[in-house]
Amino acid sequence: MSGTTTETAGGADDSLRTRQSLLTRLKDWNDHAGWREFFDTYWRLIYNVARKSGLGDQDAQDLVQDVLLGVAKQMPEGRYDRSKGRFKQWLCGIVRHRIVDHWRKHGREAALTGPLPERDSQLGAGESDLERVWQSEWAASLLTAALGRVQEKVSARNFLIYDLSVVRETPTARISEMLGVSAAQVFLVRHRVGRLVRSELRTLEEGS
Repeated sequence: MSGTTTETAGGADDSLRTRQSLLTRLKDWNDHAGWREFFDTYWRLIYNVARKSGLGDQDAQDLVQDVLLGVAKQMPEGRYDRSKGRFKQWLCGIVRHRIVDHWRKHGREAALTGPLPERDSQLGAGESDLERVWQSEWAASLLTAALGRVQEKVSARNFLIYDLSVVRETPTARISEMLGVSAAQVFLVRHRVGRLVRSELRTLEEGS
């Protein structure tokens, strides 16, 4: 890991885990709380992918709205079936089509995509540049979520040590000087907190 984690969709404490209960709730047009939760969870992920696909700020914001409207139209109709593929691939397909449509309307080829697949289920067959961006942003979102969950389980001091050492890549000697801890303590915290982070990442990935 290098630098700070990418700012991504949704609150880290609620995570980017795709919960089947939330997706079920989205089939109800009148479940405003469910739709608000979905927006809060995914809007920045979609926005970041749009920006890295070459869209300006306003166009990226508009695309977020278009994608969410697309999801809103399809979920009550039962268009997403988990047995036919993972939710993140289905959502990626919607985002990809919206980005390609944007560039077509502006008279140029989509900067980060190859030919559109005939079906969204084919997206996993070969990674285009856009799909690599999507995977990267999704992973960053999961990491942010995992870190948020772990932060609630460990002491503030231990989380700070882990953040400085692993996320910000601060030299161990500098951490020892800043916090008055030994190098051995830094390594021990890195190991223990890192194990929790990996566990949370597995949980989040299994739910997506």
